[in-house]
Amino acid sequence: MDFSPSADREQLRVAVRELCATFGDEYWRELDRARAYPERFVRALTDAGWLGALIPTEYGGAGLGVGDAAAILEEVNRSGANGASAHAQMYTMGTLLRHGSDEQKRRYLPSIARGELRLQAFGVTEPESGSETTRLRTTATRQGDRYVVNGKKVFISRAEHSDLLLLLARTTPYEDLDDKTRGLSVFVVDLRKAVAEHRIRIRPIQTMLNHHTTELFIEDLEIPAVDLVGEEGAGFRQIIDSWNAERILIASEAIGDGRWFVERASRYATDRVVFGRPIGTNQGVQFPIAQAYARIDAAALLRDRAAWLFDSGKPCGPDANMAKLLASQASWDAANAALDTYGGYGFASELDVERKLRETRLLMVAPVSNNLVLAYIGHTVLGMPKSY
Repeated sequence: MDFSPSADREQLRVAVRELCATFGDEYWRELDRARAYPERFVRALTDAGWLGALIPTEYGGAGLGVGDAAAILEEVNRSGANGASAHAQMYTMGTLLRHGSDEQKRRYLPSIARGELRLQAFGVTEPESGSETTRLRTTATRQGDRYVVNGKKVFISRAEHSDLLLLLARTTPYEDLDDKTRGLSVFVVDLRKAVAEHRIRIRPIQTMLNHHTTELFIEDLEIPAVDLVGEEGAGFRQIIDSWNAERILIASEAIGDGRWFVERASRYATDRVVFGRPIGTNQGVQFPIAQAYARIDAAALLRDRAAWLFDSGKPCGPDANMAKLLASQASWDAANAALDTYGGYGFASELDVERKLRETRLLMVAPVSNNLVLAYIGHTVLGMPKSY
């Protein structure tokens, strides 16, 4: 790997940084207080082409790699913003890109690239199965030229702000399968139409941060068979393709958060004078910030390797998962170092540390828990017995 910065990627970072600078701390503070969706920010990202970064140029996108998308989301979070408001539009379409038919790509991708459609909702997690995806219960039963879907999903982010939903549902009963990773299928759902026809009901879930997550209740939803993505029954393997990209991009958001915390804490420790000297002269203040910086930089190197492997078409599962694990841990360490540096002021909403702390804490448990990442590393990478 060549670790010298690419001129194109540096220009990309500068452009994203300049766009984000027009949405200052007060913008995000007000949204957090109102629990509102950053519609104006998402529109600006869309119009600039950043949310279509991974869409091939033949469909109107930028045709960039995951390494570039990682840089975009890192800069978004480093600016003090929160990429979770729109990040799924980058990685959710990975399943469609790799497994969708030519007709599906022509039908959806150009409109997504232009911002006329939003594909930001990913319907996988369920109340009973949680992260055990192979046990999900939402069923899709074939009836002629369509599937009829019934079930429920939980922690489905941005469903209220998406036009399309990528839905994973069971097309073969679990007990009829020898290979339990089979029997699940992916569908593209016209979410706005399904809601208007009362076939999907969306219930917002209030959380400790402004995250726009919901529960979906699906009743007799009819999906045309042409909206099946790829092969029936192979949906689990198909969504795994997008999970590696997801891990890399989530790691990038954590890295961006971590850099934000380090920069703010360093500045405050330098400017804040107590007992006649900057508090940063105290090792108890300075060293945790320096330690956080080192951990963030180390996580960024692993993220860069994972992105390079992904963009080179090489296996990247271990690297992508480890990058997400280490980046989220490093960002949480940086958040706590910043809070300790600010002291009581760190809890004041007007300084944004407590908001960003709430936002970055989510990345240790979502979209995949770090415990599951450790189980994956232990079993799949190290060959130890499967943990329970």
